[in-house]
Parts: sequence; C-alpha cells; structure tokens
Amino acid sequence: MSSFVADGAGRDAATGTGSTPDAGLALTGERTVPGLDVENYWFRRHEVVYQRLTNRCVGRDVLEAGFGEGYGADLLAAVARSVIGVDYDESAVLHVQGRYPRVRAVRGNLAELPLPDASVDVVVNFQVIEHLWDQSQFVDECARVLRPGGLLLMSTPNRITFSPGRDTPLNPFHTRELNAAELTELLVAGGFRMESMLGVFHGPALRELDARHGGSIIDAQIARALADAPWSDELLADVAAVSTAHFDLLDTGACDIDTSLDLVAIAVRP
Repeated sequence: MSSFVADGAGRDAATGTGSTPDAGLALTGERTVPGLDVENYWFRRHEVVYQRLTNRCVGRDVLEAGFGEGYGADLLAAVARSVIGVDYDESAVLHVQGRYPRVRAVRGNLAELPLPDASVDVVVNFQVIEHLWDQSQFVDECARVLRPGGLLLMSTPNRITFSPGRDTPLNPFHTRELNAAELTELLVAGGFRMESMLGVFHGPALRELDARHGGSIIDAQIARALADAPWSDELLADVAAVSTAHFDLLDTGACDIDTSLDLVAIAVRP
C-alpha cells in the first residue's frame, strides 16, 4: 500500500492532469502502482521488501493476502510453485486476473480466508495489516491456512516514524499502526514464533536526497500533495530516480528498529 501522497481522485500530482497506468484499475491515493513518476518512491519502498524476501518463497505454495495492484504477487510467482492472491477489492481481482495470469486471484475477506486449513507454505502480507479492523482475527486465519513450519511474511509502516507523537494514524486509510514490539506481540499471541524483525531504512543515496529536500524527501512529497501544489522539476526527477537499491533492509542486530520506516516480520507457524 502507498502513503497518501497521491490524491484520492487519481489526479497526477505533478501535472494536475488525470493519470493512471491502467484504465482498469483506478488510483485510490493509497494503493501504490508501478509506472508513475510521482508514485515511484512509495512503489520502490514497497517493492524492495518483495525483492529481498523472494528467496523465502522459492518452490513453495504462497498466499498473498491483500495484493493491491498485483505486481508483488507476480514477482513471487516467478519463483514459487504456486501463488494465490486474495483481495476484497473486486476491481483489483479483475485487474490481476487480466494482467498477471501467473497469479490465481480470488475475491475474499481477509478475516475469513477462502482457503482450506494447512494449504499453503507461505503467507505474504505487505502493507495491509494496518488497514484491518480485526488484526488478531487475521493473524489467526494466517495460522490456520499455513502448514506446520510455514512462514508469515508481514510488513507494515512503523507507527513511531509514520505517525510520530500520535495515538491515531496520520494516514486516513489506516485503522491501527504498530511499532516493532506491538507487531511482535500480535504475532506471538496468534501462535507464531518470531524468526526475525527487520527494518526498512534509507540508504546513502536517499539520505543525500533527504538533505537536498529540506531534511526529508518524504515530507517534501507530502507537503506538495496536501497543498495540491505542483512539483518542482528537481523533486520530480529525484523521486523518479529512486530504485530499490536505495533502501536498506536491516535486522534488529544491525539497527535501532524503532527508527525504521517500515517493519518487516518473519514468523513461523509451529
């Protein structure tokens, strides 16, 4: 999922004109999509987690619970034995069925996953848990559909840095955001064993862009979106040039996890 940098009407924040990469899937302001310069920072920030964890899905039966545009499920399908995607948004399901034939996309409620018990080896849930009203129920469902020894791969914005100093999420699309301790508690209470907690950070090139744009390239994008203001040529060029290589994915032993941008949990069903 994206931040709320793009506006909810699907208008191109750089030009003020209508812009969507695929006429079959509307921009919502929350679901990140490939192929838009103004969305590229958020797209790459999400894509890097798929890329770095793809090896955990090799030769396995994978469920992506909440697949959004579907690019990530398709990336996993290149190495997995099978990928089924479940999403509540019917337009997203139809889009994935048409664009990503390697993914078996079905419509379903994440609180009642339409899969049999012990039917997959890996559940992928990236940038979704913060949208759910009953997070515990969803975690229980993940445990139900996983085979013994199966993996739950989950990412979510770090509450401490995403909505600093707030009891309620800054992003209006989110219901409850989590910090690392809260995410760990949620998964352990659902019967999982934590294998590792990772954090997404800006690497050196992105830290240079932060300095160039007043201390935070994130804040520079959000400020223009909230003000409905045109982007400068410099900001647009810098955002469009961001790649997954510009992000670091670090284990808790190599970082202060509470300063991460996003949290990435790897948990095992006993």
